[in-house]
Amino acid sequence: MEHETHSPTDKLQVLVFGTGFAGQGHTDAFRATGADVVGLVGRTQSVVDDVAERMAIPFSGTNWQEALEICKPDIVSIATPGGAHYYPIKQAIAFGCHVFCDKPMTACGETALELYQLACDKGFKTAYAASFRYTPSVLHAKLLVAEGAIGEPVEVECISHFNLERDIPFGWSHRREEGGGRLNNNFTHTLSIVSSILGGRVSKVIGEVRDDLGRAPIVEGVHNFMTRRDFIPKDLDDPTLEWGASDVEWSYTVMTQHESSFATKPVSVLFKHGGLVPRFHDDHIVIYGTKGAIYLKGHYGSGELSLYEQGRGWGTVTMPEGLAATIPDVLGETEQCWHYLAREFVKDIQGEPGAPYPTFKDGSQYQMLIDIIRKNDNWTDVSHLA
Repeated sequence: MEHETHSPTDKLQVLVFGTGFAGQGHTDAFRATGADVVGLVGRTQSVVDDVAERMAIPFSGTNWQEALEICKPDIVSIATPGGAHYYPIKQAIAFGCHVFCDKPMTACGETALELYQLACDKGFKTAYAASFRYTPSVLHAKLLVAEGAIGEPVEVECISHFNLERDIPFGWSHRREEGGGRLNNNFTHTLSIVSSILGGRVSKVIGEVRDDLGRAPIVEGVHNFMTRRDFIPKDLDDPTLEWGASDVEWSYTVMTQHESSFATKPVSVLFKHGGLVPRFHDDHIVIYGTKGAIYLKGHYGSGELSLYEQGRGWGTVTMPEGLAATIPDVLGETEQCWHYLAREFVKDIQGEPGAPYPTFKDGSQYQMLIDIIRKNDNWTDVSHLA
């Protein structure tokens, strides 16, 4: 059925699934739009009750279907690990809700595509929170490219090294079926950034992945992804310590060709990420064009922006006041991006004009690309040449 458009004066009702950093961040983001967060669902009753009380959310529980029936939300916000997204989203669409979902959309392309098509068939709106495309520097770079500041884009370079602790407790981030892996949790953001800046989509892809972790210690009591480092065992040689096996990539190299609204030829893009290796120079994203280049400092390009102009070299550029005024005034880079996307999503639901934002169409495409990259079968054996 076609879902009715809500008037801007309607108070939208939101049900959030997830009690950790993302769930609390989504709650704040939707409240900033003027929506009411009417319920919170989590795995453990004591944890969900505590978070709901602290955040003044009236309903808390562990049964998602029951929460849908009691809270009767207009929007559901999915803030759990990716492997736990499929069934709650399917239930929410069947119940009649618009869906805001954090990345990764699901654990594989097949289920992501199914949910995208289901939402389309039912006429519900979706938002996919690969949302670092909304940092101020990335928004500024997008504007500069659109204005022709570097001519036609020809190449993009995305380089990052996270040097993550190898002994972070075993959990969803180590398991493919639970939405783990660096492609799901890093590449999704960077791909979203590049696609937004170029105003286009991937037309060709090739990639290589590597699991250079192997295993992680099994530790009880980790409920919040942001505090998982606090649970690293002090004695990693303890013979009673149990270990879980990683089955996801911790490093990847991906090359794509991107179609672009601002280029006559496909743009070459390199995505290079080392999850467990240290950086020497700054992580960065660089967009090269026929007449200049834009350098964005940081793994998601959210640091200082520098512009290279022919005859003038590198220099800083002040963000236009009109663009700066669109940035949500909240602390935290991740939180700022959630606020931006939630605002655009709610405007669309209420029938207000706004810019395009990432949806389940993007999320399903990203999961299908990740499936292709993870096959790791792009190599050509040349050993016979020796």
